[in-house]
Amino acid sequence: MEMMGRHKDEGLTADLALEVCQRTGTKAILAGSISRLGAHYAIGLNALNCRTGDSLGSQQVEADSREQVLRELGNAATKMRKKLGESLPSMQRYDVPLEQATTASLDALKSYSLGLSTYDAKGARASIPFVQRAVELDPNFAMAYARLGAMYSAGDNALLSVENVRRAYELRVRVSERERLYIEAHYFRDVTGELDKAASVWEVMQQTYPREGEPYSNLSTFYRENGNYERALQEANEAHRLYPNDQDGYVALGQSYLYLNRLHDAEALFREAEERKLESELLLWNRYQLAFLKGDESEMERLVATSADKEGADKLRIWQGHVEAYHGRVRKARELIQPAARDCGRPCAQLSLIEAYYGARHQAHLDADAAMKPNVKGSNFPELVLALALAGDVAKAEKLSMELNKSFPLHTRVQRYWLPTIRAAVALDRNNPAEAIELLHAVGPNEIGNLQVFSISERGRAYLMLNNGGAAAVEFQKILDHPGIVGLKAIGALAHLQLGRAYAMQGDTAKSRAAYQDFLTLWKDADPDIPILHQAKAEYAKLK
Repeated sequence: MEMMGRHKDEGLTADLALEVCQRTGTKAILAGSISRLGAHYAIGLNALNCRTGDSLGSQQVEADSREQVLRELGNAATKMRKKLGESLPSMQRYDVPLEQATTASLDALKSYSLGLSTYDAKGARASIPFVQRAVELDPNFAMAYARLGAMYSAGDNALLSVENVRRAYELRVRVSERERLYIEAHYFRDVTGELDKAASVWEVMQQTYPREGEPYSNLSTFYRENGNYERALQEANEAHRLYPNDQDGYVALGQSYLYLNRLHDAEALFREAEERKLESELLLWNRYQLAFLKGDESEMERLVATSADKEGADKLRIWQGHVEAYHGRVRKARELIQPAARDCGRPCAQLSLIEAYYGARHQAHLDADAAMKPNVKGSNFPELVLALALAGDVAKAEKLSMELNKSFPLHTRVQRYWLPTIRAAVALDRNNPAEAIELLHAVGPNEIGNLQVFSISERGRAYLMLNNGGAAAVEFQKILDHPGIVGLKAIGALAHLQLGRAYAMQGDTAKSRAAYQDFLTLWKDADPDIPILHQAKAEYAKLK
């Protein structure tokens, strides 16, 4: 069925309808009209039989504003399809609402809308081809570039994210106020990295468009990163309420539950998402992390098996590698991570950081080199720079820190978290723990978020070097008290060992032995040649 739109005062004559039918060869035509009634808009649809010119049915709806016209047009089309007898399964499959976005191309808008509906159900990777097609059809489609950038960001492709969001920002003069706010928020978040500014824009969008779920889910992420977990949960709940069939809402709420160690609530939520047939890499990641936190190895294996032939399988193998590394099985971790990482990049930088923490300096340097080879901007990975500092290559770490500072002068994560942590690690390598603690004041000692865990670990190491076991124990206990935040990070396992050292320094042998035992139990099948394992066993033997 062809669809043809006309202004009401022009009308659609039977002769014109027949002409369109003959030209397109279709059996029926759906003619539309839009007229203004004061502040409202009247939308009419009429289905015509191309052979006879008879009406097959009509539908009339009203829109409260110009911005609501496309949405109501989509609603009218859905009602018309039902009136014409289309089956419910067919309507559910093909009923993709047209989103409100500024573009001169209806085909681009349709592809864009299909991309967003795919994102709601299946996440970023599955939706990218549709939105990419939209910008190919309309190279000036600002909102499509912005969405594409956000999708690449969700898929951990920072370079493509920045490229597309920057293009959207350049085109923002063409868009509506709602789109402008969305674009500017993502520009501050993904391009300049100014998270406070991004949050301010999301708050404006939230107040201006209170029925939009995205400001709530994005503010939830912002508050989680800054240690305000109850506020993050509040925002996530609202996002989920507004968009109950959107995988993004499940991700935001599920992550908030995990950060608060509310594992039963997270489990019930993810079960509901699975029943609704929602899937995405982030949902899969959350479910895998939940199984890890519960110690449910069979569920972790099931998720791997059922996702083997799906998008996101490579990322899942990388997560498997991190679980292996958490338990000291670094060789197995490398076997999983390197083949799964197409260009190595950040996964190799993360592997290098793990090896540096474990004292395997030579291998840490090899994986740092591998992380830099596929991408000339490999030095932009903060994990790699921290790994080099921990592995004793402080000259290169300082050089790359300067490059990070120059490349990301406004970036909240880089300036507030990564650089102070890297500089502290350099100070510790130079046996200057007091300077390290001073440098870490920029992070703040009282909050723990996804990035702050590295800063907390370095602060704890500094206190150990100062022979202040009590202060060190406080820092490492923070890591152990927040397993949902630490997740699969290797420092979660190492915190047991470091806590044992802190208690030994205080003369509390019983607590020290218990902490060492916790670590050695986690590492019962660890690679035998890891330097920190030899140190731990020797230290534990002296406690007996």
